[in-house]
Amino acid sequence: MARLLVMYKTPRDAAAFDKHYSEKHIPLAKKIPGVRKYEISKGAVATPGGPAPYHLIAILHFDDMAAIQKAFASPEGHAAVADVQTFATGGVDIFMFEHADA
Repeated sequence: MARLLVMYKTPRDAAAFDKHYSEKHIPLAKKIPGVRKYEISKGAVATPGGPAPYHLIAILHFDDMAAIQKAFASPEGHAAVADVQTFATGGVDIFMFEHADA
C-alpha cells in the first residue's frame, strides 16, 4: 500500500476553505482513479508542543506508488490538483510514501 499525505496550511479564510473543500474538492478527489480510501482530519491539527500551522490533513490510500503516479496523470487527477490552487490560500505540503504496518 501507498499513501498520499496532503497537509493544507492555515488559509486566509477558513470558512471559505472548509465550504469549498467539502462541497467541491472532496467530490473531485474521490473520482481520482485508484483511490482506495480517503481520510481527512477532524478539528484542530496539533503537535505535541501545541497548535500546528495546518488547517486540514488528507490521507489518500492507493495500492502502490505507481498507482499514485497513474492517478495524478489522469484527467481526474489533473482536475483535483488544479482545484487545490483555487482554495488552498495558505499553501499545501504533499508527501507520497509506501506504507507498512509496524
